[in-house]
Amino acid sequence: MFKIDQLSCGYGQSQILHDLDLNVAKREIVAVMGRNGMGKTTLFKSLMGILPQWHGQVSVDGQDVSALETHERVERGIAYVPQGRMIFPSMSVLENIQTGLPASARGKVPDDLYALFPVLYDMQSRKGGNLSGGQQQQLAIARALATNPKVLLLDEPTEGIQPSIIKDIARTLKEIRTLRDLTIVVSEQVLSFTLEIADRFLVIEKGRFVIEETRDRVDEATISRYLSV
Repeated sequence: MFKIDQLSCGYGQSQILHDLDLNVAKREIVAVMGRNGMGKTTLFKSLMGILPQWHGQVSVDGQDVSALETHERVERGIAYVPQGRMIFPSMSVLENIQTGLPASARGKVPDDLYALFPVLYDMQSRKGGNLSGGQQQQLAIARALATNPKVLLLDEPTEGIQPSIIKDIARTLKEIRTLRDLTIVVSEQVLSFTLEIADRFLVIEKGRFVIEETRDRVDEATISRYLSV
């Protein structure tokens, strides 16, 4: 469903990502783990076309999207929840979700989105900036799902969120995967969260994947060493 071949990119003359390969199946949840500065956010920005890739290929459901602009990648099925959530604070919850809807929806939010995030239904008229961190994260995920994606990219979704809400988000992501046949790639530093949701784990170190393990074979101690400062 989602494939990366020999992806490289960076900033100016500095190369950050080095020939990354990744193949993610339909309905698979893959966690990309690593410390700050190891290339996780750079990877996600490159996958979305926000940061131009130097070479390599990104494809969704067999379709090459490498040369497409960000909005065209969204149309092909990639949705992105950025680090820090980046919701529109002065807009209402409803208006935030509507920014992700296709024109054909005519502004109507699908009922299943509110079923996944009932708190957002109750807060439709509240300004996004007045929500808690956990509620803003739910809003950012709902906005991304409004685009009807095939692949959902989540960058550091647990950042600044209390542990009880993190468990709720983990449960919701697994439910979303099942209900929508969704492929999910999540960048994260919190191992307990990824152990809850991921089918496969990759560790990124200095722009390269250095570990890849399935859930049943994951070595928590080894991954933890790559996450410690």
